[in-house]
Amino acid sequence: MINEIKQDAKERMAKSVEALKAQISKVRTGRAHPSILDSVMVSYYGVDTPLKQVANITVEDSRTLALTVFDKSASQAVEKAIMTSDLGLNPASAGNVIRVPLPPLTEERRRDLVKIVRNEAEHGRVAVRNIRRDANSDLKELLKEKEITEDEERKAADEIQKLTDTFVAQIDQALAEKEKDLMEV
Repeated sequence: MINEIKQDAKERMAKSVEALKAQISKVRTGRAHPSILDSVMVSYYGVDTPLKQVANITVEDSRTLALTVFDKSASQAVEKAIMTSDLGLNPASAGNVIRVPLPPLTEERRRDLVKIVRNEAEHGRVAVRNIRRDANSDLKELLKEKEITEDEERKAADEIQKLTDTFVAQIDQALAEKEKDLMEV
């Protein structure tokens, strides 16, 4: 019973860390990366479709993305979707290829992005702590039902705390790496 609670907590904490990493990977650094456009949806024949299903996205150089649209008639829709996204990008069509130059980040914008990333990391830490709270309440419930002893409950709570510390450290590590990336000129 205790092992199931610990295993569940561990899996949920790992998922929280992965979700955080995915979330902060969307915050753009100064370099071009296809994942920057992951959130862009294109109105393709009246249906909102993810951009990567409508076009092939490649990195042309460190500051430019190149998109090759599969269906040429959708080029206008792709350009419009990128322009209207909250990414602040201006695509330029050059025949079959749409180029998306990434403007260099200003110092002020970098600081704003760091604040955003720190906020996301704090949400990740809160999620991990909530999982710890849930696991500890499950243990207290078992103790109340007299299914485990107080010593077992205390030992399991200590192990869950160690798990929490490990996953919070992973969050802090991911945050430090992203901050370093963002402040790199």
